Amino acid sequence: MHVVLAGASGFLGSHLRPLLEEHGHQVTPLVRRPARSRESSWDPYSGHVDHGLIADADVVINLAGSPTAGNPHSRKWAKELEQSRVTTTGVLAQAIANAPIPPAFLAGNGISYYGDHGSQVLDESAASKGSALLTKVTRAWQAATQPASDAGARVAILRTAPVMDERNAPLKLMLPVFRSGLGARIGSGQQYFPMISLRDWVAAVGFLTEQPVSGPVNLCCESTPTNAEFTTALAELTRRRALMRTPASLVKVAAGPMAPEVLGSMNTKPVALLTAGYSFADQGVREVLQSGING
Repeated sequence: MHVVLAGASGFLGSHLRPLLEEHGHQVTPLVRRPARSRESSWDPYSGHVDHGLIADADVVINLAGSPTAGNPHSRKWAKELEQSRVTTTGVLAQAIANAPIPPAFLAGNGISYYGDHGSQVLDESAASKGSALLTKVTRAWQAATQPASDAGARVAILRTAPVMDERNAPLKLMLPVFRSGLGARIGSGQQYFPMISLRDWVAAVGFLTEQPVSGPVNLCCESTPTNAEFTTALAELTRRRALMRTPASLVKVAAGPMAPEVLGSMNTKPVALLTAGYSFADQGVREVLQSGING
């Protein structure tokens, strides 16, 4: 198949592309600079993308967006966080809608869509709750895919949980803290914390590229841990103790509008993937972290 990939140079995209090519797919990265061989330039903020390229594709994947790690107290950062995702998704969705035969659209998104649901088990049919920053961003991000859906394209919404790998946030930021013996559970520690290993994320998106799955898809491991379970597992893997607790009041001050993302609870399950026949390499928190630390 011919796959057009936006965000190919990012952490996830740079790992997804080799897998797609290993599977025999032709991958054309969209780049925001002069294109090299087998690339295509685009400028989402001016609405420019090669509509002929999109029409020729079998699948379009959008992983473009500014980093989620940033200053949570910065309005500029929050604005860019949303605009970089909504704008790129909207431009691609419209180009897909304009194609004579609309290609499939795998649209990047986040597990924060659900918001705080306590201990409730969340499959893809669960509602979005609350007004946390990333929850609002993911709603707008998903809404931007509507032109492609209206045109009859197969649209899969990639509700991605934090991808645990020592080369990338959040694990990259957490490991030095835990290795220095300063790891701590956050708040009560009872909030559920979705996650997925890099190898499962890459394999799952490759699976969705090739399988006729549509609608929202939770990209998270099968057994979502609580923050306390995560803290214990990472402490054991780094051979350090983690007996401290970071008070919720301190998190609210330090994280500002991002605090609900840290203190909220999302007990998500990857029902759509499992129903479609995907088999996870890393099912629980210890396996996910081992994979992220050991590669």
